[in-house]
Amino acid sequence: MLGQLVFMASLAAAQQVYVETNGSTPRPNCPSCTGGHPQYTFHPFEYSLTSTYRYATPRPSPTTTTTFAAPREQLTSKLSSLSYTTWGKWDPGSNSTATDTADPYGRAAWTSLWEMANPPNFTEVTKSAVFSTTVEPTPVPSESLVLPPRDYFGPDDCYNWPEDFDWGVASSASQIEGAVAEEGKSPSLMDILIQDDRPKDYVTNEHYYNYKQDINRVAAMGTKSFSFSIAWTRILPFALPGTPVNQEAIDHYNDVINYIIEKGMRPEVTLLHFDTPLQFYGFNVTAALSGAEIGYNNGGYQNESFPGAFVNYAKIVMTHYADRVPVWYTYNEPLLYSDNGKSIDHVIKSHAEVYHFYKEELKGTGKIALKFNNNFGVPRDPKSEADVYAADHFNTLQLGPFCNPIYLGIDYPESYKMTIDDYVPLSKEDLEYIGGTADFLGIDPYTATVITPPVEGSQESIMECASNYSSPYRPYCVNQTTTNIFGWNIGYRSESYVYITPTYLRLYLNYLYNTWKAPVALTEFGFPVFGEADKQDLSDELFDTPRSIYYLSFLSETLKAIWEDGVEVVGAYAWSFADNWEFGDYDQHFGIQTVNRTTQERAFKKSFFDFVDFFKARGA
Repeated sequence: MLGQLVFMASLAAAQQVYVETNGSTPRPNCPSCTGGHPQYTFHPFEYSLTSTYRYATPRPSPTTTTTFAAPREQLTSKLSSLSYTTWGKWDPGSNSTATDTADPYGRAAWTSLWEMANPPNFTEVTKSAVFSTTVEPTPVPSESLVLPPRDYFGPDDCYNWPEDFDWGVASSASQIEGAVAEEGKSPSLMDILIQDDRPKDYVTNEHYYNYKQDINRVAAMGTKSFSFSIAWTRILPFALPGTPVNQEAIDHYNDVINYIIEKGMRPEVTLLHFDTPLQFYGFNVTAALSGAEIGYNNGGYQNESFPGAFVNYAKIVMTHYADRVPVWYTYNEPLLYSDNGKSIDHVIKSHAEVYHFYKEELKGTGKIALKFNNNFGVPRDPKSEADVYAADHFNTLQLGPFCNPIYLGIDYPESYKMTIDDYVPLSKEDLEYIGGTADFLGIDPYTATVITPPVEGSQESIMECASNYSSPYRPYCVNQTTTNIFGWNIGYRSESYVYITPTYLRLYLNYLYNTWKAPVALTEFGFPVFGEADKQDLSDELFDTPRSIYYLSFLSETLKAIWEDGVEVVGAYAWSFADNWEFGDYDQHFGIQTVNRTTQERAFKKSFFDFVDFFKARGA
């Protein structure tokens, strides 16, 4: 008990504190101020102000090639049982019927996958598609690369980025690709996730056919890295080991990676970004859409065949692309799609197996990590022992089940074990195999959350909730709010749950680095401006100053964490390179480009210029 109190006291010392003060805001940057009585004079007037403009600097094409593994011809030979085929497009309105019914993986079998999935309003929604084949890119007009007027107030730091700092933009397949039943792709959870009349992901940004123009536009802004996810159900329409590989998908992503490199950027790949194949639900839509005990959705990770199938999929992707991809993410935000304790067990063990395969069998020299979610929990009252305990409980419960074994090689935190009674115990051998299987810690730190116990001031109420499966506060067993002890919101409201809270980012980076002893990357962060989807004038939508403030403040705090606190932060990626489908609608515009839903035309927002300029001005 004494040890716990000492730990909590040290934690409290590390948290934010409220400092009582009186008077107006101090100005330490003004050692002396001009005052008194000014002298007023008349002068002849003339228009003396002039406008200056600068252009974004595109990424240059590489002159040398960097590889991170042996050529794919050598790597794919390690998987001797692979077979390749193609399938085409599913059109439920077509009168033609596949005749290869004897082939378990033929056109008829592939079509039956979509018939079992029965995606809602499929034909109606896909009528809005603009593209049906790969679009060749056009040059980005120079007039669209002129930097916008500066905001009057901005960052005043004097720091530069470390020489090897990585930065860029991020995306995910189900939110941008479209073409969901074309060129052999089979259904995933994302294709049936929304069952009401809200927009589906069948079209999204049509990036699948328009990827060259998208990549070209991002490179024209001078972005260093392009992070994207690969759709498992494109690579393996039948999902399981021993089933054929989709040759068109292999060729497509091969071309995507090559084109990113050709445009002078680094390709960074996520293997699973929520789009679990429906095979792991037995094509039971009700099961796929059922709630999860731990996360927001049932990702199917608990299925007994899931981990082996995921590792098989990862091996296929890595052997084809490991020579050119420097950074791999196995899972995106796995907590949000974990149903139960077995889900988490399967995630960490399959991740570790993929890591060992890449490092030991492929001899890959790139990096591997995971992307985690966690709206950082901060105690509502930092002087309250119960609030500090609640914040620690909240943070360790979200991150600890993954980070303790993977980064430290130690057991799950007590917050997890006391809450999830079907957790799978980890043996000493498990921890030795899992420990140290990530090169850095990826975090998606969109905002912060103010935390108190379920019953104010009662640390015991957290423990009572943890043992009560009917408690409304499960699974985190804390009260999440957005206001401090004085009733002020900790930041202003965006279109969704996000509050702009850069004040807590620096503290959060310190927490992550000093708790799990690994370099940290901001693998996603972004801000949907309130009401942006309702703006009628394109120029109003493009001048997105709130989003610029979000990015510049987060990046400023990141630099302080690096240079003033000694936190090793290795990368930062804006979410997202364009407005996309946000799992149910298009109202939350996270993009740094707009997308015209009728023509699929893109336009750069002010925040994109400000984001890139912040890095360029600081040596990145």
